[in-house]
Amino acid sequence: MVFGKEALCGVDERQPYASRYLAAYPKTKAVAEQAVLAANAPTMATVALRPHLIWGPGDPHLIPRVIDRARKGRLFKVGDGTNLVDITYIDNAARAHLQAADALHPHAACAGSAYFISQGEPVALWSWLGELLRSLNLPTPTRSVSYKTAYRLGAAFEWLYKATFRSAEPPLTRFVAAQLAKSHYFCIDAARRDFGYEPTIGTPEGTQRLLKTLATRHA
Repeated sequence: MVFGKEALCGVDERQPYASRYLAAYPKTKAVAEQAVLAANAPTMATVALRPHLIWGPGDPHLIPRVIDRARKGRLFKVGDGTNLVDITYIDNAARAHLQAADALHPHAACAGSAYFISQGEPVALWSWLGELLRSLNLPTPTRSVSYKTAYRLGAAFEWLYKATFRSAEPPLTRFVAAQLAKSHYFCIDAARRDFGYEPTIGTPEGTQRLLKTLATRHA
């Protein structure tokens, strides 16, 4: 919701909402969050959490899409492949919600505030995805496209799908191009301070748990 199309490196909750969104998804999240925080009052305390890119066993979105495209030979590396990205293992995201709920009351430090949630350490996105794919004996992307080219392709696909009244999701959008090429990771010190959040499942352990379930599913 604070990501527009420029890289965000280690920013905290003082980062303003994006001035312009590339898709309805982040825009509607921002609108919903603002409504939740505006409702904070002495009679009803509210808090908003921002877990970034939730993943893990049972993930129906992020990793399955990557696997599907890799299997079909349609996975391209976007950008130079060095971008750092925050991810959040599902158990850590759930734990953060429970901790925030336990801490929440009208006079709590977290009342009326939003918090970034993540693993606390970003991953090199394309290296991490490559590790997952190799562990599953799937092809890793050998072709790459520049961010500028991907952004333009995303814009073209968006226009085409809108002009032809297609309800399906385009194969590439400007938002996805930016997410795949740019760095976006955040400081989680506020969540640590105000309600004791700490990622208990590290990325290596979470990755192994995920691989175990994926290996069984795709054997």
